[in-house]
Amino acid sequence: MEHTAGDHPDEPVAEPEEELFLDGAKDLGAPGFTVEIVVPAEPDLWETEEPLDQALHEIEEVPEPQAEIDLPLESEDPVRQYLREIGQVPLLTRDEEVQLATQLLYGQQARARLARLLPGSPEWPLLEAEVTRGELARRRLIEANLRLVVSIAKKYVGRGLSLLDLIQEGNFGLMRAIVKFDHTRGYKVSTYATWWIRQAISRAVADQARTIRLPVHMVDAVNRVHRASRKLLMELGREPTTQEIGDELGLLPEKVATILRVSRSAISLETPVGEEEDARMIDFIEDRTSVAPFDSAMLQVLKGQVGDVLSSLGPRERRVLELRFGLLDGRPRTLEEVGQEFGVTRERIRQIEAKAIRKMRHPSRSKKLKDYV
Repeated sequence: MEHTAGDHPDEPVAEPEEELFLDGAKDLGAPGFTVEIVVPAEPDLWETEEPLDQALHEIEEVPEPQAEIDLPLESEDPVRQYLREIGQVPLLTRDEEVQLATQLLYGQQARARLARLLPGSPEWPLLEAEVTRGELARRRLIEANLRLVVSIAKKYVGRGLSLLDLIQEGNFGLMRAIVKFDHTRGYKVSTYATWWIRQAISRAVADQARTIRLPVHMVDAVNRVHRASRKLLMELGREPTTQEIGDELGLLPEKVATILRVSRSAISLETPVGEEEDARMIDFIEDRTSVAPFDSAMLQVLKGQVGDVLSSLGPRERRVLELRFGLLDGRPRTLEEVGQEFGVTRERIRQIEAKAIRKMRHPSRSKKLKDYV
């Protein structure tokens, strides 16, 4: 029997019944037939970008599933009810795991064999019984490790998904791990499943937790920066700088600053503010595109004063200043443009402008604008 267990988690994974190709050689206990599993070559979990040693090093931090799992007091009742239910399922011994994993494998083989037989074949009832035993073994392996999912999901609380949602996503990872588990490797189910549970939860957090979705690689970068920041905070006794974080991770300070910026969470403008929550966040945010009432009033008064001063000049001088400084439409003109309008040279416009400004500086005129300078 040739069997490759596990594949790269980033690639789509076919269901077992889609992977198995039967050609006769493995005895399922039914007389008269044998089957052999030949699985297309795929990268093994122990040969992927995340080596087994590294995965096991991370897994060492995850406690074995306990009969009781303590939760924060603020945990909702549905979570406690769920924990009571899964707490009634006894844990498995190593021998029981091997036995159930073997039954699951035989069930997968039988399911693949059934797909190639016609209903009514002599082997059909025996194969159906083997499939049923395999399905029961799969469920037993999953149920016995549900507490492991909770222990891992608790570490992701506060990242945008509720604990129940995290547990649900982790359960998907557990189910994937059970299907791919190969007991001949010599590892426990919990050791192998931990990586898949973490992967499923972290993907869900990346896809669902944020208003603006971040790519998975950026989520990983954010997590690395936050871990390094917490480590340096403990060592230095203060918040680390982007330079210090970059030195810890081998990144440029500009890259660290970018990662920290994109990691910020979006806040709704309708978020209640205050103890009585009688105000909204939008009430305290300045609209920089609009003019404040006081500034608008002052601007209108200033326009009036400037108009009075300009009216004391000659028509041509007033027009030159209005065009040069964009007093009418907000678009200042060059000396060349103003000269073309009046049909004179740019030097002549410069002389008219200088003369008009000297007149504006006369105390009889400038005192009206003194309060605005």
